[in-house]
Amino acid sequence: MPPTGRVRILGIDPGSLRLGYGVVDRIDQARLAYVECGVIAAPARLARADRLVTIGRGLRELVDELQPDEVAMEQAFYGKNVQSTLALGEARGAVTFIVTDRGLPVTGYAPAMVKRTVVGHGAATKQQIGYLVRALLALRRVPEPDAADALAIAICHARQRPLVPAPQETRPRRPPVR
Repeated sequence: MPPTGRVRILGIDPGSLRLGYGVVDRIDQARLAYVECGVIAAPARLARADRLVTIGRGLRELVDELQPDEVAMEQAFYGKNVQSTLALGEARGAVTFIVTDRGLPVTGYAPAMVKRTVVGHGAATKQQIGYLVRALLALRRVPEPDAADALAIAICHARQRPLVPAPQETRPRRPPVR
């Protein structure tokens, strides 16, 4: 944990067209502070590999700028559409590579767990998630759905992690590659 006690958490809702991100600072066990949220998007006309490069570059810039301490990401789920599941897996792989290459720990959360933690039940709608994220972080407006989901993932991580992390092997952060 950083010396100040603050932990900056980057929540990620991965996708091969749109990657939602949300950043919160965990001040203490009960307090969170909103930092930023948004979506990194790639044109649908690009091939999937090129979209992942576009999103990956945007994520690298975001990580370098905001300097999170930890990353939380939605775990893959198995859908009926094989191509969608494959694309999500590829997006998660790209995100995992980028953040671990920067020396950041990554924790995955099942969508139902995120919903239970933030809303109170695992079958919450996107509107419910957005409304409660707005209320929990005292935002002026509801973020767009991908960004709200990413903030919900960050909130879930903040509520699930112990206040003082267990000792673990530390890896130095690698400087950005330019």
